[in-house]
Amino acid sequence: MSSFVMPTSSRFNGYASPAAVSTVGLRKSYGDKTVLDGIDLLIPAGSVFALLGPNGAGKTTVVKILSTLITADGGQIQVAGHDPAVDPQAVRGAIGVTGQFSAVDGLITGEENMLLMADLHHLSKREGRRVAAELLERFDLVEAAKKPASTYSGGMKRRLDIAMTLVGSPRIIFLDEPTTGLDPRSRHNMWQIIRELVSDGVTVFLTTQYLEEADELADRIAVLNDGRIAAQGTAEELKRLIPGGHVRLRFTDPAAYRSAASALRETTRDDEALSLQIPSDGSQRELRSLLDWLDSAGIEADELTVHTPDLDDVFFALTGSNQPNRNQEAVR
Repeated sequence: MSSFVMPTSSRFNGYASPAAVSTVGLRKSYGDKTVLDGIDLLIPAGSVFALLGPNGAGKTTVVKILSTLITADGGQIQVAGHDPAVDPQAVRGAIGVTGQFSAVDGLITGEENMLLMADLHHLSKREGRRVAAELLERFDLVEAAKKPASTYSGGMKRRLDIAMTLVGSPRIIFLDEPTTGLDPRSRHNMWQIIRELVSDGVTVFLTTQYLEEADELADRIAVLNDGRIAAQGTAEELKRLIPGGHVRLRFTDPAAYRSAASALRETTRDDEALSLQIPSDGSQRELRSLLDWLDSAGIEADELTVHTPDLDDVFFALTGSNQPNRNQEAVR
């Protein structure tokens, strides 16, 4: 019988990084409905991982399993080096969770919410007050600290929610739809908070329906659909999965335009604008090849622009009725 060894590290940004979270064949069903049908994830420590998917895709179920709120039906899991099924307390000691709905108690002040969380983490009164004060200052909540949390704006409640999550100094934070319902300014403020967390070495597991959010924040993205991973990779790798990318060359010299148009195959011509559209995945290799050809042919383009599909295109292509291979990976 062969044995399986759970991966404990991965190659990330050019160097080996320990895995903060890893799953192999993660499965979960409710009755006859399969919610997760074999999920494989490998999330390096100190990175932002975004899980995208339509409503009902299983995103929150993944978070609940990894944060020990529910158990999986099958598969192998490690969170912060621990198996949630074997040592859930060790996992809980290493993580923080902020859900779609705030855990803030509106009947007490922001400071009291923080001190309550400190008590739950068994901090001494002195240490609890120190940690609470530091986090309230870090999240710009000092002026509102003595006010009932019910008077806070949506953005303030989200900041307080994350501040409460950080009381236990978690190494991994699960943010389940953290900016749902926030206005654009509050959403951007939350993005900055997430970046600062990662700069401190925290791993962030983010679920979101905001594609711009994943594009802005995530080192790696997985698209979950019908309980399976449709694709995963960096934002740029995912965009290259979808056809429609191209390079546009624009010329001011009609002779150079005609030379390029006659030599380059599979181009779309715009004789009035003196521009050529060439199918391309936007990769560095393809761009270098095109530039080398222009140099060798002595043809000078006045403008080169790269157009690639955005995450909206990726999302709709992977979660629509006409899907590519569900097991397709952006990086092989």
